Amino acid sequence: MISFHGTFISFQSPVISFHGTFILVECTLISFISIIQYPPISLLCPMNYLTTENLTKSYADEYLFKDLTLGISKGQKVALVAANGTGKTTLMKILAGKEVQDAGTVTFRKGITIGFLEQEPNLNDNDTIWETLFKAENAMMTAVREYELLIEDHGNQDLLQKAMDKMDSLQAWDYEARVKQILGKLGIHHLSQKIKELSGGQRKRVAMARVLIEEPELLIMDEPTNHLDLQMIEWLEDYLIDLNKTILLVTHDRYFLENVCNEIYELDNGKLYTYKGNYSYFLEKKNDREERENTELGKSKNLYRKELEWMRKMPRARGTKAKSRVDAFYKVEEKAKQNFNEQQMTLAIKMSRLGSKILEARHLNMAYGDKKIIRKFTYVFKKGDRIGIVGPNGTGKTTLLRLLMGQIEPDTGNVEMGETVVFGYYSQDGLQLKTDIRIIDYVKSFADSIPYGNKEHLTASQFLTYFQFPPAKQHTFISKLSGGERRRLHLLSVLIKNPNFLILDEPTNDLDILSLNTLEDFLSQFGGVLVIVSHDRYFMDKLVDHLFVFEGEGVISDYPGNYSDYRTHVAMKEQKEKQEEKTKQIVINQTKETVKKKAGFKEKNEFNNLEKEISELEAKRDSLTAQLIEGKGSHTDFANWSKELDASVKALETKTERWMELAEILES
Repeated sequence: MISFHGTFISFQSPVISFHGTFILVECTLISFISIIQYPPISLLCPMNYLTTENLTKSYADEYLFKDLTLGISKGQKVALVAANGTGKTTLMKILAGKEVQDAGTVTFRKGITIGFLEQEPNLNDNDTIWETLFKAENAMMTAVREYELLIEDHGNQDLLQKAMDKMDSLQAWDYEARVKQILGKLGIHHLSQKIKELSGGQRKRVAMARVLIEEPELLIMDEPTNHLDLQMIEWLEDYLIDLNKTILLVTHDRYFLENVCNEIYELDNGKLYTYKGNYSYFLEKKNDREERENTELGKSKNLYRKELEWMRKMPRARGTKAKSRVDAFYKVEEKAKQNFNEQQMTLAIKMSRLGSKILEARHLNMAYGDKKIIRKFTYVFKKGDRIGIVGPNGTGKTTLLRLLMGQIEPDTGNVEMGETVVFGYYSQDGLQLKTDIRIIDYVKSFADSIPYGNKEHLTASQFLTYFQFPPAKQHTFISKLSGGERRRLHLLSVLIKNPNFLILDEPTNDLDILSLNTLEDFLSQFGGVLVIVSHDRYFMDKLVDHLFVFEGEGVISDYPGNYSDYRTHVAMKEQKEKQEEKTKQIVINQTKETVKKKAGFKEKNEFNNLEKEISELEAKRDSLTAQLIEGKGSHTDFANWSKELDASVKALETKTERWMELAEILES
């Protein structure tokens, strides 16, 4: 039996059948038969959480993967790396039980719980955020939900007290604090809000919060950093590093891979390669492997040429030895025709000429209602500018981009654009198509031939091939492409216009690492103006040399340096502020001690005198008040008594305040 609670999957039964091939066993030693290991995967039975054997999935007679075998043990933090379109997301869904494989088995350790964060979470639109977060039912979650709902709705005090007593009995306060930390760090507020009212990014963060709150033993995450701002990513990175759980994730964030994962699985040409180490180790060993494979490929090709010549000359009558040599020939032929050096995406797009005047933004102000988005922003863009834009989600980064391109008008201020500027805008919304068309037709809608480099022209088909869309795939409908392939096609549609002012809004989402590396190489040589909004810290560090930092309330500061430089600056500033606060507190404590010591002499004497003076003034006030109430006396007497009473009351207030100050000093 399998029970689904949102993204939380609880495996209870000793046998689970998915399509007749999904078997759960408590302890089985499995021989992995199609893994090339660097070094081998550990198969210690007591620690084994997940294995697959000969897993196969295809669409329209095209294999995503075939005979895929892998294993994950308790405590491993594994990243799956592969090119776009090779089935990473499909594999994740199969492992989570949300999609069925064509063949092969998926085996989990008995009794473990699994949490799955999808790339595009499927949440119930009619649920509130609270209802979504606490789909899984257990006593502690129920207690926290009841308590938090009563707090948010200012509920009945008797019910609130009962909820607090329940929290006490379950010792749920630490759990409740962790829930609040997760929600706060992911920017999730207004918990009674309906899911249908949320943006795609907000939905992803709610789904992430849910799976982190549930704390499954095996956590499967597909692109967890998408839709998170930089502060959220850094918090999630630290959280997962400290989390004592088993993790399998797909991400293009290379700093995330470097810091979180202790093992990399690479799916390449239908084979799975494993690397016991982080991203740096993976790059080093992957390069070694490719060099070795290319050497072996060269030897196979030489042998193939010799054997091919023998095959052509060989007489028709074949003996036993000849047949065995023929069989060996076909194996050599298969190996020789492998292509380890895939066609790399090479970008050398011709850039339109850029004049001396580029873009000048002066005194821009923009607000939505009472919320200030941009305030007094001024900047003159220069040729070769490489600018990164950072700040929390919702602070106005995309609004600034649209102002610069003239898509919207500022409330005040102006933007002046040079005559030679050609914008290339890569939006985070991706391709926006009214109707589904084939890839080749989409590119031809821009041009049949494309200027490339200094003198060359490429046909639409050749241009697509450079972007890793081989001729066999160019007649595929765009709706059939993976998320990363659609992103790559969107990038192509931007560069085909030969821009000299590139604006990239979250360009790294869903792109595989090969595409990212190639894009970085191109952008590093790009001679025009480059403006990037990205949560990919590695990408930003490699390409930008100063930042526009959104600090809130419309304030945008210009910081000279890349993102890591800025984070170091912020950390040093925070450390300095903490030290100054600590020093300030020391001075305050020392001052209190000094005052306390002095209070034994002059202040103590003053304190004692004030007690007498206050008593005398109180007596005088009461006497004058009684005389005025009694009403015996002349008009002159009444006038004098009234003046004396006012003076006595004011003096009493002053001396009482001073007495209280001295009392606090003497008691400290």
